[in-house]
Amino acid sequence: MADVARLAGVSAQTVSRVSNGYPGVVESTRLQVLAAMKELGYRPNSAARALKSGEFHTIGVITFNLSTTGNTRTVEAIATSAAVEGYATTLLPVALPTQDSVRGAFTRLGELAVDGIVILMEVHLLDAATVALPPNAHVVVADSNAGDRYCVVDTDQVGGARAAVEHLLDIGHRTVWHVGGPADSFSSEGRVAAWRAVLEEAGRPVPAPLRGDWSAESGYESGLRLAEEAECTAVFVANDQMALGVLRALHERGRRVPQDVSVVGFDDIPEASSFLPPLTTVHQDFSEVGRRCVDGLLQQIRNDREEIGTTLVPTRLVIRASTAPPRAAV
Repeated sequence: MADVARLAGVSAQTVSRVSNGYPGVVESTRLQVLAAMKELGYRPNSAARALKSGEFHTIGVITFNLSTTGNTRTVEAIATSAAVEGYATTLLPVALPTQDSVRGAFTRLGELAVDGIVILMEVHLLDAATVALPPNAHVVVADSNAGDRYCVVDTDQVGGARAAVEHLLDIGHRTVWHVGGPADSFSSEGRVAAWRAVLEEAGRPVPAPLRGDWSAESGYESGLRLAEEAECTAVFVANDQMALGVLRALHERGRRVPQDVSVVGFDDIPEASSFLPPLTTVHQDFSEVGRRCVDGLLQQIRNDREEIGTTLVPTRLVIRASTAPPRAAV
C-alpha cells in the first residue's frame, strides 16, 4: 500500500479508501490510485479487510443430503445468486442429521468465518427440542415448517401435490394411489398430506400409501406392487426419480402408461420430458428457491436484524403424455 501511495503521489489513507470503495475520493485521484495498483500488481488483502470490518462476504451452506435433485439444484442456485451479490459460498455437508453433527457444522462454519448460514433440510431437525441454533446467527432455512422461529424459504409442496391429484381426478380417475418419500422428510409429508386431503375432500377412497427413499430403485419396488393392484389406474409419485422406477415396473408387468395407469411425478427434472412416455409432473423452481434464500439472508446481514416467517415459491403442473383418462371413461 505504501508503494502504491508513493507511485500515485497520495497518502496511504487515500489508497485504503480507494481499495475499500469508500465515497468522497476525487475521481481523478481514484483513477490515479487504480493505475498505480495495476502497475504494481497490488491486490487488497481481503482476509485482513474482513477481520477489520467483521464482514467476510461468505455464506455458509449446511445440507444433509446432496444426492437428491432438490438439494443439489438449490445449492447450485444459492452459489450462483451469492456470486452475483459478491459473496462466496462455503458448502458443508453433514453426514448424520443429529444435534451433535449440526452443532459441529456450525462450529466449523464459525471457524471459517461466514456472515450467514443457509440450511437445507430434508427432515424435521429444526424442532427446538432437537437442534439448537447458535444465538445471533443469521440463518435462512429451506424446506422446513419452522417459519414461526426462522426465516424459511420453501416450495409450495401442498399446492403442487394438490394440483397433481386434482388433475388425475378431473380426467376421470376414481382415486389416486401414492408413492411417497421417506416418512421423516418434511417435503414428503407435505405431499402425502395434500394427496390424502384432496381424496378425502372429494369423497374418494384413500389407498394405503407406499414409501420410497427418493431413488428410482425404490420407485421400481413400489411400481411392482402397484402393477398387481388391478384397481390402480392413477399414481401420484413424490418425485421424478421414483416415478422413473414406477414407469419401468409397470412396463415390465405389462401395464401400459397412460392407457392402463396414469403417472404424475414431482420436481420436473430436466430429463422428465425424455421419459417414456414423457412425464407429467409438478415443476419446482429451484433457482428461485436458491435466490430467495440468498436474498433473505442478505437482508438479515445488511439490516442486522433476524427475520421470521415462510416464503413459498409457487409450483405448476406440467402435463405431458404419462396421464390420460381411464379406459372406462374414454
